[in-house]
Amino acid sequence: MLFGIEWDTANNWVFAASILPILLKGLVITIQATVVGFFVAAVLGLVLAALKSARLRIISWPARFITEFIRDTPLLVQLFFLYYVLPDYGIVLPAFLTGALALGVQYSAYTSEVYRAGIESVAHGQTEAARALDLSPLRQFAVIIVPQAIPRIIPAMGNYLVSIMKDVPVLSVVSVLEMLNVAKIIGDRTFNYLIPLSMVGGLYLVMTLVASAAVRHVDRRLPKQGIPLK
Repeated sequence: MLFGIEWDTANNWVFAASILPILLKGLVITIQATVVGFFVAAVLGLVLAALKSARLRIISWPARFITEFIRDTPLLVQLFFLYYVLPDYGIVLPAFLTGALALGVQYSAYTSEVYRAGIESVAHGQTEAARALDLSPLRQFAVIIVPQAIPRIIPAMGNYLVSIMKDVPVLSVVSVLEMLNVAKIIGDRTFNYLIPLSMVGGLYLVMTLVASAAVRHVDRRLPKQGIPLK
């Protein structure tokens, strides 16, 4: 007995092995929600960053307001809004897609600031050279600025990837069977929460370590210098 808990090592290992396949199914849902959520955050964040960088205030101000509104409201409120309010207007989305979209929208406010910092870090001479070549503002942004900004923001984007992964359990409130929700269900049915929750914690640790290592590898491989213009 340890800390008042009686341990049966053999039975615990058997129990852990029996629930592992079920937890792995939840792990797949967790990874899928992370990938979809991060994709939405990356794309929408870039759009918001571009709009906030616009010279016309009629474009930049609404984008800044939207960013602040998203960033200053809880993820759970946004998730409930998408899941319970949109159906009143005829927009019904599956629980998984709703949850992944809520994650993406929430983190797009943060990634937009990361993009903005990356864009501002690009030397002004690059933009001036692009203008001298008579490139349109859209081509300047897409061909010159963004390719140079992306390598500089990889570490920050990687941090948000891990953060999205760790926020996926919030989706359990709309019945998405991600990994933590599966562990909770197992605990409710077996009255053993320690083992499934410990396994989920271990799986999350492995995922975050792998994701962080992958981000560091990509960051080392990408060049940071400017693009030569000819």
